[in-house]
Amino acid sequence: MRLRVTILFIGQLALVWLLCFAGAWADTIHLKNGRTIVADHVREKGNHYEYDVGDDSYAIPKSTVDHVDSGGMPAGAASEAAQVGGLPSFAPVDSLANEGDLVGRLIQEGKVNSEALTSLEAKGNAELSATADFIAGKFEFEHGNIAQARQYFENALRFQPNNSTILIYEAALLVRTGNATQALVSAQRAVRAAPDSADAYTMLGYAQFASDHTRDAVTSWKRSLELRPDVKVEQLLAKAEREQSVESEFAEGESSHFVLHYEGKQTTQAFRAQILAALESDYDDLARDLGNPPRDNILVTLYTEQAFFDVTHAPTWSGAINDGKLRIPISGLSFMTPELAHVLKHELAHSFINQLSAGRCPVWLHEGIAQFLEPKSLGGDGHQIALLYKAQRNIPLNVLEGNFLHFSGSEANVAYAESLAAVSYINDSYGLSDIQRILQRISQGSSTEAALRETIHADYGQLESDLARYLADKYGG
Repeated sequence: MRLRVTILFIGQLALVWLLCFAGAWADTIHLKNGRTIVADHVREKGNHYEYDVGDDSYAIPKSTVDHVDSGGMPAGAASEAAQVGGLPSFAPVDSLANEGDLVGRLIQEGKVNSEALTSLEAKGNAELSATADFIAGKFEFEHGNIAQARQYFENALRFQPNNSTILIYEAALLVRTGNATQALVSAQRAVRAAPDSADAYTMLGYAQFASDHTRDAVTSWKRSLELRPDVKVEQLLAKAEREQSVESEFAEGESSHFVLHYEGKQTTQAFRAQILAALESDYDDLARDLGNPPRDNILVTLYTEQAFFDVTHAPTWSGAINDGKLRIPISGLSFMTPELAHVLKHELAHSFINQLSAGRCPVWLHEGIAQFLEPKSLGGDGHQIALLYKAQRNIPLNVLEGNFLHFSGSEANVAYAESLAAVSYINDSYGLSDIQRILQRISQGSSTEAALRETIHADYGQLESDLARYLADKYGG
């Protein structure tokens, strides 16, 4: 069987919040390749356009731009919408303290005011202390500082152990960072504390689905919809029901780090043993290369070709998916092949990358690292990608931060090749340890470009210029 290009759904199980954005409207850069970039502000500078998104600034060659429109959706809103990836908005209501402008007192100059937090906790009011720590945790979570956010949520729960709002957010954080088993405990506590909360049942469904309790997730999401209709929850429920229908007769096997689901008639015991052995070997390799392995056992499902598409509704060009579960089509195979071995390691690498980046890694970096670690090289595509960069007709890397799902097959091939080229350049020039450091910086709340500056001392514009020279030297162009 010919396995096609793989795609990534990492993060679809993470509960993400839609923020309300106000203030100035944004500018939109229309690229000649049909893509658009929404920015807070765009300005011309020599042969480049410079533009701002939040606190970060970027540059893009004029030769790649068709035109620029002023005004439109604020850039922050566009960015958040891309992160949500079809998830429901989330704004639970609970008995949190309301004492003046707590947010204004706690969040100052873009960071948590620890002195104000300590002062509020010193008042001895458990509800007020819980609310203060919750506000701090929510701020850090929304800004990507996962470790600090978790500490604040845990502090808040010391003051109010049964506050459903805090429990829901803690569960969301745990799911996002690959701790579905722990998330399930928090989500169950949230439901017990607020049995009429649609948000609590939505979060419980996430945790159940991520921890391989699909039937229970179906029940929870149905209850959530009874309490409050939500189109996104309906979509999640539909996916879970498709999985439940297709996998109702599947059997299960286990190894040290994996739980394998399979249709008994489609594979032999020997073939399944080969798959698990390959995955365990890949796990050891990735733990050595990237460190920080996923905490829970990793779920792997083997499908016939049609069953794979029935469950995932993936584009026809895709050949495997990691959406928190490794979903692998193996129709026509009866033994391990080199191609399947590459697919298994690629998809498993996504789980490690997600863990190391706290679920914040941009897609180009995700896919570039996963391909690099298969291992895969540009090979015959190198010359064509070099020519694209020379002509400045490549897809800019910041455009490739978002999902590849909307790409056609040919566009996806270019996106994957550019992603691999960028990671290959960083590895050849700086080493795998700097790739690890980039992911760690991202996990600590840095934007991708800030993480690049802090490690390889290059913003996107500099990285793409360096990459163009690297490709020309290596592949000609």
